[in-house]
Amino acid sequence: MLSLLLSAVLAVQAMLELNVPEQPVVALHSSDVVLNCSFNHTNPFNLSDLSVFWQLTDTQRSVHRYLEGHDQLADQAERFANRTRLFPNQLGLGNASLLLSRVVVADEGSYTCFVKLQDFGSAALLLQVAAPYSKPVVTLEPQSNLRPGDEVALTCVSYGGYPEGDVIWQDAGGRNLTENITTSVVANEEGLFTVTSVLTVVLEPNSTYSCRLINPILGEEGYISVTVTQNIAFPPVALWVTVGLAVCLLVLLIALAAVCRRKIKESCEEAKRE
Repeated sequence: MLSLLLSAVLAVQAMLELNVPEQPVVALHSSDVVLNCSFNHTNPFNLSDLSVFWQLTDTQRSVHRYLEGHDQLADQAERFANRTRLFPNQLGLGNASLLLSRVVVADEGSYTCFVKLQDFGSAALLLQVAAPYSKPVVTLEPQSNLRPGDEVALTCVSYGGYPEGDVIWQDAGGRNLTENITTSVVANEEGLFTVTSVLTVVLEPNSTYSCRLINPILGEEGYISVTVTQNIAFPPVALWVTVGLAVCLLVLLIALAAVCRRKIKESCEEAKRE
């Protein structure tokens, strides 16, 4: 019924000027957002003569409609149920804006506002959904017996964000580390992302690395820096060689002391005889 009505309305030349945001409207996940739409009118009018339709631009699914002074939601898409409303007290002032509650990732897209009074007008706007990421956490593998020259993997994880974040690894000098990086993005049931980035490096003494995650819509940055210290650990063969050399040196010192003692004793006896 609604599609037939809209088709009939679209057959009339659009003359009513509507005002909607030119830039995308950004809404935080789970929050409320107002999709602004206003129309210009010169003479007072009766609300029963006003028709307001909101629909998804691509699929033409009904989001909200207002006819003959009342909301008419029989054809409303199920996922918008109990989540939309107009501002009845401001309709007479030319405000046909839509309040969308509890925004989810699936709400992202283009919305078209239709208004019919004596004339007809329509305009579309873009809704973008965003969610901040958690503070990144970095883990190291392996975690012990590290020496300069060892290859290690640093894993940076951040979750609960949208859209897909950009990950930047840097060393202590601020140099971007673009090689040997593997990044994966997994969405949960709500469409929010977990970003996991793995950096593989060859350790230098007391190396410092930082992981930075940027949300492209919110412009927010999550940052963490870690310093990897190495423990000087000897391999088993080198350890036994070191122990052996120490024992040999000790025996040599004992033998040298015995010889010296004997020589001193002989010297003393000879001096006594003389």
